[in-house]
Amino acid sequence: MSVSSMAPPRVLISNDDGPPGKDSPYVFGLYMTLTRTLGWDVKVVIPSSQKSWIGKAYQIKDIIKGTYYYPKAPDGKGETSEFSRPLKEGEVGEWIMLDGTPATCTNIALHNLYPGQIDLVISGPNYGRNTSSAFSLSSGTIGAALSACLSKTRAIALSFGHFRDIPRADLGDYANELGGKIIRRLWEDWGRDEEGIRDGEVDLYNVNIPIVNELRQPGGLETIWTRVWKNSYGQLFQRIEEGKRSEVVGAAGPDAPPEPPTTVGVSPSDSELPETSSALIFKFVPRIDGLVNPPPESLPPGSDAWAMHYRKASVSPLRASFAEPLLESLCLATERGTEGLGPGREFKP
Repeated sequence: MSVSSMAPPRVLISNDDGPPGKDSPYVFGLYMTLTRTLGWDVKVVIPSSQKSWIGKAYQIKDIIKGTYYYPKAPDGKGETSEFSRPLKEGEVGEWIMLDGTPATCTNIALHNLYPGQIDLVISGPNYGRNTSSAFSLSSGTIGAALSACLSKTRAIALSFGHFRDIPRADLGDYANELGGKIIRRLWEDWGRDEEGIRDGEVDLYNVNIPIVNELRQPGGLETIWTRVWKNSYGQLFQRIEEGKRSEVVGAAGPDAPPEPPTTVGVSPSDSELPETSSALIFKFVPRIDGLVNPPPESLPPGSDAWAMHYRKASVSPLRASFAEPLLESLCLATERGTEGLGPGREFKP
């Protein structure tokens, strides 16, 4: 089928930041870009609250409850309802919020709410970058896209990366405009991967757009193909004590401006602990400045983190699987060079 003859896709938006608000400033703009600018049919199923850094988790013991949400321009704030109802004046659509993870929202949308009615899942835009393996493997945004892939549905994860010295103001609108163009181009000319799980297609794309002033320029940002920067992180949690002030990680994640410290309290039972006791209380305060602001010389040229550092938008094709080493790694260190290495060979404990 030629691009010109392709029907507009039926789209599902999910995210990990929840409904429009301080923690989720971009999802309404994306919805308006896709529906008003591109004219696409868009459904929205998102978590009812912030679910960042949760990956592709499912809460298998929980009963998932939902509500309907009716956003209004200009910021997407709106009413909720236990039951579906007609739109009121000023409302632009009917969304659904679920008390579940991003991956849960995607799966329920594809199989329970809109079975057979979705061609493309877009997860995001995330409030913060999802460059490098350390961020990507933790991301609820990418987790929702992976959930779609495992249901054999095309998926794109979209994230907006921040820089602490740049006011955001209206830059989100420009980022959504660029995001819409990238998404449309990918949909119309989706890439091939012979080992993809869906008819030899690329499983999903991870798109990152820096929130920078260059977005306002007539030519916009340069957008490049990238690979994922393979890196790691260390300590993510901080031990805290009663009455001590603790750092706060913003909703956008570690690359967002820091929020004011807070004083940590304890439960009533903790107050009965002897002074010599050490309560087991920990808080998510990741020590990963080296991932957010890495030395430029450490970034492989052509990687997603390299593109973000140099303020370029990036598109990274991904597979919905754990990466595997080369066939030469299907052996122990002392067996390297042995004939007959490969899958199916006996492993001798």
